[in-house]
Amino acid sequence: MSKKVLFVVTSHGELGNTGESTGYYLGEVTHPWAVLVDAGYEIDFVSPKGGNPPYYGNTPDDKVNERFLADEYYQNKIQNTMTPSEVNPDEYVGIFYAGGHGTMWDFPDNEELAVIAQKIYEKNGIVSAVCHGPAGLVNIKLSNGKYLVDGKKINAFTNEEEAAVKLDEVVPFRLESKLIERGAKFEKSGLWQTHVTVDERVVTGQNPQSAHAVGEAVLEELKKL
Repeated sequence: MSKKVLFVVTSHGELGNTGESTGYYLGEVTHPWAVLVDAGYEIDFVSPKGGNPPYYGNTPDDKVNERFLADEYYQNKIQNTMTPSEVNPDEYVGIFYAGGHGTMWDFPDNEELAVIAQKIYEKNGIVSAVCHGPAGLVNIKLSNGKYLVDGKKINAFTNEEEAAVKLDEVVPFRLESKLIERGAKFEKSGLWQTHVTVDERVVTGQNPQSAHAVGEAVLEELKKL
């Protein structure tokens, strides 16, 4: 069996009309990456536009971030992400949508990524996401026409957390509300608390603080395949 997991990162670098930059949140890539790589999985990277995606959130005291940034092999990979058209879904046992506010602009309506995730899921693979990464889940439909998240327990960056960082009027929609609209049974904890939800091979986490735990939960699900 293939031991490859596809990580999806945003190509979007502008934080709405604030004049500030965004992208993928570094720790939401590095912590799940470290868990899976240390367990023997190979990670590939895709972004809506391919190439070198923007990132932010490099907290200086994060040893896992340091490890990732010093890893030449994986730096070469993430600085040269695939485009969706270059991905063969059959190669992967799981897909993981990393967070970062940029995802809110370019994940939801990317039909190619949605089809990749649908194919991985319907071949008994894992679909996972953390923080704003579940923006990539809102429009995934299964072969039966139902939304992937419909009827499942799902977790993501909450409306309260969006308000706390004062970006609830900047993002194009509120992620928690959109997931509920799609039929998700939304679960959440308080601000910045670690929260991971697992339901029918879908693993979701609430915020950057949940990134490591999401990686561990994905690993546990992969072991069941």
